[in-house]
Amino acid sequence: MLSIREIYKEGYGPSSSHTIGPVRAAEIFLRKHPEINNFKVSLYGSLALTGKGHHTDSAIRKSFLPKSVEIVWRPEESLALHPNGMIFEAISDDKETSDIWEVYSIGGGDLKDKTGILNSHSVYELDKMTDILAWCKREGKALWEFVEDNEGKEIWDFLHGIWYTMKETVKRGIDNEGVLPGPIKLARRASVQYTKALNSHGTIKNIGLLFAFALAVSEENASGGRIVTAPTCGSSGVLPAVLFYLNSEENLSESKILRALATAGLIGNLVKHNASISGAEVGCQGEIGTACAMAAAAMAQILGGSPTQIEYAAEMGMEHNLGLTCDPVLGYVQIPCIERNAIAATKAYSCGVYALSSDGGHKVSFDQAVETMAETGRDIQVAYRETGMGGLAKNWEPFQ
Repeated sequence: MLSIREIYKEGYGPSSSHTIGPVRAAEIFLRKHPEINNFKVSLYGSLALTGKGHHTDSAIRKSFLPKSVEIVWRPEESLALHPNGMIFEAISDDKETSDIWEVYSIGGGDLKDKTGILNSHSVYELDKMTDILAWCKREGKALWEFVEDNEGKEIWDFLHGIWYTMKETVKRGIDNEGVLPGPIKLARRASVQYTKALNSHGTIKNIGLLFAFALAVSEENASGGRIVTAPTCGSSGVLPAVLFYLNSEENLSESKILRALATAGLIGNLVKHNASISGAEVGCQGEIGTACAMAAAAMAQILGGSPTQIEYAAEMGMEHNLGLTCDPVLGYVQIPCIERNAIAATKAYSCGVYALSSDGGHKVSFDQAVETMAETGRDIQVAYRETGMGGLAKNWEPFQ
């Protein structure tokens, strides 16, 4: 299993699979051919079907500047290894193709080609939560200590930078107002939501703040702002919202936040390794479901949960998002994505509370929930897996 550094990537929205991944691929191919001035990139499957709304073409073009690149859309075709397929071609001065690279954006900004996942380096020998819990019991250690033992103490400097970026994204999103880019003309709501929450009391205030913080990050992502994948761009608002809320309400030390990030990263890592975090592969359950599980686990840890209670919180976060489809309206990471982050943040909070009120005992393991998510994802029709061909993307029209 890879490092949690592959779960938390800093980059620009709106999509880890449709912008961060293709940009990384473009940069790799460009470095391989510095002498070439003309390139061609063909986008297949989900990348072609929702790529315009996700800004895939403009992101790739920017990566190749000042050189020339032709973008070819192939929405009716899919390549073999993943729905998000790309073919890069280097075109010589005499118009001949000098090199071809077939590569896939497999979720969370990661890339895969016929050789396997790029830049992969195994860090963890254990890759099942059941085995990790047994390790924690045997060693008398917490889940975050399992991460530290495998990643090394330098992981804390990395997570410090991740937490800083998350906080800055929330703050920017709370301050920014206006209409998000694209034909939907969706107005930002985080700033107004934050003001209303501050002027409320009790439960309405608490939930309102969670909404505001999640909206802040999601709206920044939708506008192409700098965010942290957690585990993807489209689900990047859930974990920062819960952590930012707890930090402000509980007056936490940074050490507690970083340890929660470590545990949340481990949860995301387990899902990514054993199933998928790609909406094009398993639907939104792989993105929002994983983010909800990560945030629920982080909250349970911060508030004193045992490893089994943390595992229970993560299991509920995943279980109660099973079957969630990915159907972005007009291909933009706005509807239903932005509101979905806000709802998932409150769901994660509820899962944390529920797990902490238990003794950690339950009937469905986190590993089983992840396995079920993968099976469910394979069964979901392609129209509901980030193609814009079904669900809200098909039925939506302007209302009011």
